Amino acid sequence: MAESDLAWETRDRDVAYSCPGFDVVHEDVVLPDGTETDFDYLHEEPAVVVLPFTPDGEVVVIEEWRQAVDRVNRGLPAGGSEEDDADLDATARRELTEETGYVADDVEFLGAYEPANGIADTVHHYYVATGCTPNGEQDLDFDESIRVDTTDLATLRSAALSGGKSDARTALAVLRYEAERERKR
Repeated sequence: MAESDLAWETRDRDVAYSCPGFDVVHEDVVLPDGTETDFDYLHEEPAVVVLPFTPDGEVVVIEEWRQAVDRVNRGLPAGGSEEDDADLDATARRELTEETGYVADDVEFLGAYEPANGIADTVHHYYVATGCTPNGEQDLDFDESIRVDTTDLATLRSAALSGGKSDARTALAVLRYEAERERKR
């Protein structure tokens, strides 16, 4: 069976709802068997997730209130691209500084993943930032409540592997980073 045999035909598309950060898109579609229906999904600009290391090997993390799950989340700096960003490397650097006040000597692309492609067109681009020092100025968005901390990679790995309520972006970044290090050995 060819991929095209599974494809849906989009007949109409409009933005049903828009807010800072994302849109909800509504589409009228035809399924491969001819069934006409509709489909809604979240549209978001490309985003970055940054795994930032200080010169002494600590990982810079943020603690942020997450209203959707009604708790503080401990994770990595992340955010969407903006018009002024030259590229996603620049987005990674900007988001790191805006959320933490840390500035990176270097950023390196780690991989890109679709975290919820059944309900969103979001793509997260993962970066490793090294030589991170608190030489910048934190510049939070109006709806961000963030506290900055540092921890060791082993602690983040344990949280990722525990199967508890850990931030999926952070878990994927840490496990992908460690898999890449293992592959290079």
